[in-house]
Amino acid sequence: MTEQTDSVKNVLDIVAVFTTLGTFLDLLTPVFGLIGAIVGVMRIYEMATGKEFSALFRKKKDDDASNES
Repeated sequence: MTEQTDSVKNVLDIVAVFTTLGTFLDLLTPVFGLIGAIVGVMRIYEMATGKEFSALFRKKKDDDASNES
């Protein structure tokens, strides 16, 4: 009986690993879609304004620094 129990436990461990990997891989697809959307918005901003996207953040820092003086 212990051999059967050990076999069942081993099978359940393998199934748990494959289930975890499958879930993880399903989560990667929406994450990559979100990253792609963010990059697309950044590129559209750059095309529309003719400025780099990072200039948007630098501008806010410069404005905050000049307001403190």
